[in-house]
Amino acid sequence: MHEIEAANADQLDEIFGDAQWTNKERLPDNLLKDLMEHFSTQNLSLSRVQQDELGQGYEFLIKKFADDSGHTAAEFYTNRTLVKLMTLMLDPQEGESIYDPTCGSGGMLLVAALQLKEQGKEYRSLKLYGQDINLITYSIARMNLFLHGIDDFDIVRGDTLANPKFLVKDKLQQFDIVIANPPYSIKTWNRELFAADPYGRNMFGVPPQSRADYAFFQHIIKSMNPKTGRCAILFPHGVLFRDAEIEMRKKLIAADLVECVLGLGPNLFYNSPMEACVIVCRMSKPAERRHKILFINAVNEITHEKAQSFLELQHIQNIVEAYRNFSYIDGFTRIVSIDNILKKDGNMSIPLYIRPPSQEGIELSLEELTTDWGEKSKLLRQSTDSLFVLLKEARLYE
Repeated sequence: MHEIEAANADQLDEIFGDAQWTNKERLPDNLLKDLMEHFSTQNLSLSRVQQDELGQGYEFLIKKFADDSGHTAAEFYTNRTLVKLMTLMLDPQEGESIYDPTCGSGGMLLVAALQLKEQGKEYRSLKLYGQDINLITYSIARMNLFLHGIDDFDIVRGDTLANPKFLVKDKLQQFDIVIANPPYSIKTWNRELFAADPYGRNMFGVPPQSRADYAFFQHIIKSMNPKTGRCAILFPHGVLFRDAEIEMRKKLIAADLVECVLGLGPNLFYNSPMEACVIVCRMSKPAERRHKILFINAVNEITHEKAQSFLELQHIQNIVEAYRNFSYIDGFTRIVSIDNILKKDGNMSIPLYIRPPSQEGIELSLEELTTDWGEKSKLLRQSTDSLFVLLKEARLYE
């Protein structure tokens, strides 16, 4: 293992950490032998295993064995169908730089690279950057990219808010694309340090101690190239309307950086019924999109399977097409001027702007009405579950 690290110092230095690999009590020879022989029966070449198998394996282990610290899989692993959607919306191009400030197992960076590969483009021309505070996932991210033949990456370990690692002349390095799923509403962060941030990441204000969401948000904005920069961030819905962040949100909206607010369906996260949103920002919007925000209500663009949900290809295509067309679709999308949003105190809650499609003139049979009632009852139960989760978080973090 030390020889593997030494032979690949740039990408795999200290990849195996400080674990006691020779401790026979923790890893006896017979167990190590059985493990190696088991995996030797499988063909794990890239031609057969093309996707993020390390990330998926880690997700499986997290779901099966609860972490002692009480974290959930969502902190380390984001639903891959959702990552594909976010990547398609950002549309990475050859030679661009992509940054994930809370990269976990590196799946978002990997999916972005594989997307270019699927399109027949030179995915190895991408420059991938990531930072994560967790030692295990930091190591998995590096192995993930290395095993997929990606050489031009830089994954570092550290606290992104307290100690950002990617700097150029004492300023934050800027990237073409930022894609992220920051930890939700954390309260264990250094707010005082952020209030006097030397990198100017508090340009819209200082978030409350109980929720660091807008600290990550401002870090991401500050990390975007002023000309080509664009980002897609996965957030809880609270960032769209919470009173504690109203002034920061209004300044963000007034800066004309938010391009799209996408509402997602429930159960896309492991062990959680929570609904989330994706906020897409662009540093330099096309002229026809300036001073406007596209809202997309994709709560029904989802497939439920047991306790888990995912986006099928058609769902992804519907959302991406709506985003690219930037036009009104009854009950699905709406374009709202920044002035109108600011008149509502910067509230970006999606139901404020998108109503269900008009049903006038449509006659439904009893069977159709019964089915519709059942589906709406199910959505009501899921929304209630999500509300209880939010209330629980509020009690924990306030």
